[in-house]
Amino acid sequence: MRKQLSTLVVLVVILAMIAACAAPTPTPAPTAVPKAAAPTAAPAKVYKLAAVLPGVITDADYNTLGYIAATAVQAELGVKMGYSESVAVPDVERVMREYVDAGYNIIWTHGSQFISQTKNVAKAFPDVTFIGETDAPDPEAPANLWIIDRNFQTGFYALGVLAAKQTKTGKIGYLGGQTLGFSYAEVRAIQQAMKDTGSTATLKTVWAGDFNDPTKARQIADAMIAEGSDVIIGSLNLGMFGLFEAVKAGSGTVLVTAKYTDKSSYAPKNCITSLLYDFAGPLKTIVKRIQAGEKGSYYPLGFDTGVALQLPLKNVSDDVNKAAAQAIDDVKSGKIKVVKDNTPIK
Repeated sequence: MRKQLSTLVVLVVILAMIAACAAPTPTPAPTAVPKAAAPTAAPAKVYKLAAVLPGVITDADYNTLGYIAATAVQAELGVKMGYSESVAVPDVERVMREYVDAGYNIIWTHGSQFISQTKNVAKAFPDVTFIGETDAPDPEAPANLWIIDRNFQTGFYALGVLAAKQTKTGKIGYLGGQTLGFSYAEVRAIQQAMKDTGSTATLKTVWAGDFNDPTKARQIADAMIAEGSDVIIGSLNLGMFGLFEAVKAGSGTVLVTAKYTDKSSYAPKNCITSLLYDFAGPLKTIVKRIQAGEKGSYYPLGFDTGVALQLPLKNVSDDVNKAAAQAIDDVKSGKIKVVKDNTPIK
């Protein structure tokens, strides 16, 4: 009996040892894995626009339009804006470089006289976007340069139509500033319009040598009027005031057209219309595309993009109004293709 009890005790101990060996090993608590930090979004690029203007912003003309455009970009797109006025061609490269050094990354030169320098500086600063103005596409434009093609001939075709329809003497005058490519294109667009309308009138073209000399413009306009021109198409800046004085001093039968801004108040009895230009719309569009990552491209102005003839025409008949409006519609629809010819007129 004692032997059996001893055997039983041994057996119990052995079973207990086997059970202990078979007990599962406790699983250690999982180590907490730290969460990866959320990626930090790259800060949005801050854009700063510098406008370089050839004249004063108070000229109520081309430079005023440039200033209005730059301030519109600042107000509506939140782009900080700086500007320099009365910048001469020899100084424009220095001015552009100073803006780049100051952190401006969009540089706009408002005037085709600056295009060569704008191209040069654009090549030197490929990370900066430049906007320049010309009167034709430029196949050699750097990748970071936007070209605004002003296409002045488009609007002057409509002026040619109204002049051809309005003249009673059969003599039309064109008074320009300097003999530049765009002014040659303006004259040829007028000639095309006269031909398309079947007009037998003659066109006298004179350049004052300066867009901003009212005295010289007055002298030339007086001579045109003395020779019988009864419609004079002006392509001037401040020189327009001399042209207005000439037509106001006449008998009241000589009519005139202006350019860039509404100038009818200076000669209300003689002004037919102004060919209006808007740079705010095109500039805002371009800056938006720059913000979207587009470094450079080509932007042509036209009746759909920045150019408008002030309607209704004043001091002319309904028939002349209708003819001008129809010419604009035909150009916009593509029915009429205005030829751009910038070659010199001899």
